[in-house]
Amino acid sequence: MRAPTQRRGELTRDKLLDTAEQLFARRGFDGVSIRDITSAAGVDVSLANYHFGSKERFFDAVIERRAEQMNTRRMAMLEDAVTKASPAQPSLEEVIGAFMWPVAEIMMDGGAGGRAYGALIAQVNTSPHMARAKMGQFFDPVVREFLNVLQRSLPHCGAAELYWSFHFLSGALTLSMAETGRIDALSNGLCKSEDLQSVFERMVPFCAAGFRAACRVRP
Repeated sequence: MRAPTQRRGELTRDKLLDTAEQLFARRGFDGVSIRDITSAAGVDVSLANYHFGSKERFFDAVIERRAEQMNTRRMAMLEDAVTKASPAQPSLEEVIGAFMWPVAEIMMDGGAGGRAYGALIAQVNTSPHMARAKMGQFFDPVVREFLNVLQRSLPHCGAAELYWSFHFLSGALTLSMAETGRIDALSNGLCKSEDLQSVFERMVPFCAAGFRAACRVRP
């Protein structure tokens, strides 16, 4: 059983992470100070320094918390798809779905924090000075596992076509995570960027078709 002091420390850390997640999602890394976070959370700034030390480590902790959940779910779904398809390879829809649906789950089932996390990762993935380092640190090891399976599912696909196809998939996913409302305006309300169930149901087969077209493979 955890000591009361340890439990209080965990609750404080979680409260700080929840608050930081919302603020970073709204204002970006440069628009938020540690004091902004502690003030909004109602926590003394010394506790933030104790738990995280610096703003960048604070930011990394926000990303890492749900990245671990997302990566674990992605790998479980990928391994399940590979096992069920064996000795053949899983379909592109199964592989791409295993990559995308854990994002939808976090955003749809994680409350306001899940939506904020989606917006935050969309910011990071479109930031020239952050995407390579942060996405590389927290997501690329799992991304490479997916690329390996995609290559096996598309054995005749050239490496450049495979990477470009994933690049386009990542772009579609990133824009969808941002929930900008752009499609709401273009469609006069027929389609809504916040309707994530509809977004992901359509995006998975769309991206699978894109991989096939780029690699000249028929379903």
